[in-house]
Formats: sequence, structure tokens, C-alpha cells
Amino acid sequence: MGVQLSGCSSYSQAYKDEALALADRVGASAAARELGLQPSQLYQWRAKAQQQQSASAREQTLAEENARLKRQLAEKSEELEIGKKSRGVLREEPEVKYAFIEQHRQAFSIQRMCAFLGVARSGYYAWRQRGGEPSPRRRRQAITDQRVAQTFEQGKGRSGAPRLTHDLNDAGVAICRNTVAASLRRQNLRAKAARKFKATTNSRHGLPVAPNLLEQDFSTTAPNQKWVGDITYLATGEGWLYLAVLIDLYSRKVIGWAMSERMTADLVGDVLQMALWSRKMPKGVIVHSDRGSQYCSFLYQSLLTRHGLRCSMSAKGNCYDNACAESFFHSLKVEAIHGERFATREGMRRQVFEYIELDYNRQRRHSAIGMISPEAFEDRMIA
Repeated sequence: MGVQLSGCSSYSQAYKDEALALADRVGASAAARELGLQPSQLYQWRAKAQQQQSASAREQTLAEENARLKRQLAEKSEELEIGKKSRGVLREEPEVKYAFIEQHRQAFSIQRMCAFLGVARSGYYAWRQRGGEPSPRRRRQAITDQRVAQTFEQGKGRSGAPRLTHDLNDAGVAICRNTVAASLRRQNLRAKAARKFKATTNSRHGLPVAPNLLEQDFSTTAPNQKWVGDITYLATGEGWLYLAVLIDLYSRKVIGWAMSERMTADLVGDVLQMALWSRKMPKGVIVHSDRGSQYCSFLYQSLLTRHGLRCSMSAKGNCYDNACAESFFHSLKVEAIHGERFATREGMRRQVFEYIELDYNRQRRHSAIGMISPEAFEDRMIA
């Protein structure tokens, strides 16, 4: 189903971009059939997109790619030179490797030499501070640091002291948890799972909040009675990508979505506009969310008022008030994201677009609506 304006046939630019990307992968006819469009629409969108691509933009892309390739070539050349000169020390003790790094630090990057030789930069700098003459205790620490760092990197930085201790013990290294924890602190290594990331929305603000009209009553008798919205963050190799959605509780259909590199009021405003267009501008809908600053913003509240919608917000700190949106995010991450690696935000955008528009709304069976898809449920109940 397209993102259609009331009284005209217009689609958001985000929808057009993702539709064209799908057409490039599966063909215009197949994409049009999947999305319920005419192939001619996709051809028109593609022609306009090609016209808008300026020569300067193409030149900029080529320049950036050329610079990237040059950097990669320089890095590979340096690694080859390091490899040629360090053949005799690759299997030596860390102190021998530190001496090699010290000898060649004017010629090569210290970071790259440490990575190539499999030692921590912190160990090298500590060795320099000791004048290259470690005490027996420092020597034992250096050996421990090397083993801990190698095991930490082998686990892709996901394990803290408890798991690393088990890994080392299984590898035949007799070491206790406190020793591993001390080594991690010395090397400034911290497991990814232990890092504290900011919440998806900021409810600590002075903006007005709305009453909870939903009160965990997710029942409806028709479309456009209750919508629920939320924001989640998705990790890519380029950084976070924020996804905001609106879901109609009647069919559990995602009726509005938007993605952005920043979590702003514009993000949730775009979602609300998409939902209004796709549902042909209904009035009186309860639109429920948490108390995040984006949902309390003047921009978002103005949109609600202008279109005759009723704002509802969760009780402070109660995640169960928005359980349906949380359930959707759980399904998205388990079924389409976990276990996959996304080097770019564009790759993540494509995955989310296809999951929502092709899988979740059109095909995924939902237990709350009789084990059929949201669109099938609406077709059956509204017909």
C-alpha cells in the first residue's frame, strides 16, 4: 500500500527511494507488483531521480572513492613493509616486539605495528615508561595483558571479565576473575555489552506531557481508533540509525515509519504525516507514545492538534503502556537484524523497509489478529 495523500496521488521521498532500490534488485515489474504500484510509476520516479543527480555529485562520489582507495593502498603498503621487517619477532615475547616498535616508530604507525604484531598499545607505552627493563612482576603483567587482550579481541570485544576468565581457563591459562578484571582496566578495554547507551527517548525535560488515555487497553473495534508509536535505535558500521513507527492497534499494521541519523522532533513528525496520508486523514484517533521530548515537542503536538488527534502518553517509567510497539521492535530485531552485520546505514534502511512493507504488513502472521497478516486482517474485516 503506498503512502497516499488525501485527495491526490503523492508518495514520500523516502518511500520512492526505497521502492526504486527494490526495483533495482528485483526488477520494476516485480517491485511494482509487491508494492501495489504501476510499473510506469517506478519508471517515472527513476527518470526524475536520474535527472536530479548532478555531475558535481557524481564527481564528488568518485573523488571520495579515489581518496578511500588511496588510503587503503597506503595502509596495505605500510603493513607489507612492517611484515618484511618484523618476520624475526612475530613469535617472540612482547618485550621483543616492543623493542621492534620502538626502533621503527619513526617509520611506521605505532597503532598499525601493534595490531600487526598482536600486542596492545598500552603494553608498549608502559614498556617505554619503564625504560625497556621490566621487573619480574611487570613482565608477568605484560604477558597477562597480552593474553587477555588477544582473548578479548577474539571475542569481538563482547566479553567482560567473567566470560574472559572462562575462555582463558578453557584454553589452559590458570587465571582468576580479579586478575582478568585488573588487566582489562590497565588496557582500558571494556566489553560492548557493558557499555551504557542513551535511552531512545529523553523523558527528563520540562515540556508538557499528555494524560494516559490508553491505560493499557489495546482493544479496538475498527481502524483508526488507537495508534501507538515509539522509537528504537539500530546499530550499523557507520553509527546509529533511529527508527520511529506508528502502529494501528486494530490490525497491528505499521501505518507510518521514518528513519534518520538523528533523533529529533522531525523524525516523529514525518511518521505522523505518513500515517495520516496512508489512513486518509482520520479524526479523533488516540495517538499514544512515551513521554520523550520528541513527542512533547511543539512540532509534534501542533500536528496532532491541527489534524484533530488525541494525544496520549505512557505513565512515567512504565514500558507496559506501550507494549505493542515494543513487541514490533522485538520482532524486527529478532527476525531481520540480529545475526546480520550492516556496514552502512543504507543497508539497514533497505532491510527495515523490506521487513515493514513486504514482510510484516503483508505476510507475517500475527497471533493477536487470528494468525494472519495485518493487511489480510484489514481486507477481511473491512470488506
